[in-house]
Amino acid sequence: MLEAGFWGFVGGAALLLGAVAGLWLPVSQRVIGLIMAFGSGVLISALAFELTDEAFRRGGPDAVALGLAGGALAFFAGDWVVDRRGGEHRKRSGGEQAGGSAGAIVVGATLDGIPESIAIGVSLLGGAGVGGAVVAAVFLSNIPESLSAASGLRKAGRSPRWILGLWLGVAVISALAAALGYATLGDASPNTIGVIQAFAAGAILTMLADTMMPEAFEHGGSSVGVVTAIGFTLAFLLSSAGG
Repeated sequence: MLEAGFWGFVGGAALLLGAVAGLWLPVSQRVIGLIMAFGSGVLISALAFELTDEAFRRGGPDAVALGLAGGALAFFAGDWVVDRRGGEHRKRSGGEQAGGSAGAIVVGATLDGIPESIAIGVSLLGGAGVGGAVVAAVFLSNIPESLSAASGLRKAGRSPRWILGLWLGVAVISALAAALGYATLGDASPNTIGVIQAFAAGAILTMLADTMMPEAFEHGGSSVGVVTAIGFTLAFLLSSAGG
């Protein structure tokens, strides 16, 4: 459980790195869009090869279908509530968060990170050690997420202390989610674990389509597709090396 929490925090710690970069490095919105595209490609590869494929091996097509649908619907419902409470622009880089609810932004940022953290915790089940490709994918994708959000929050008038406190809190919650995912599923059947893996994949995919990819395409320009493919390729090679 402690190991799962540690790796969950490692993945979440990238949020702090990204926030620091977004606050104090002169990064243009185009560059932020391209970094978001790279992170999207990384996560798409991880959810396909590290989560959905493994879920199929453990639980078969029923587990995959049930988990993907459940994760997508759960994230959609949670995100719908957050959006209507003022957190719909939480990952934007242009200052659109101005006038939004601080509480909704915090809840939304936490909602975005939980599926990834659960995926890290579940990867430890079976005694083979943490899924290095999953941790790497979460780490690489978290940097552009918080970089974009921190840049936007600063333009919206939030203080650096508030912004760093937000991402530190999300990193801690990420560690707790990873530990909880490992602790509660230690004796679960392969089919149940497969459903949970697919659930995390469905939630992450829905999050990507709703928050990261629109920001990438809006600001990244015509190179977004190529950069997304580069992120996908890198994550696939990491997954293959780990296998």
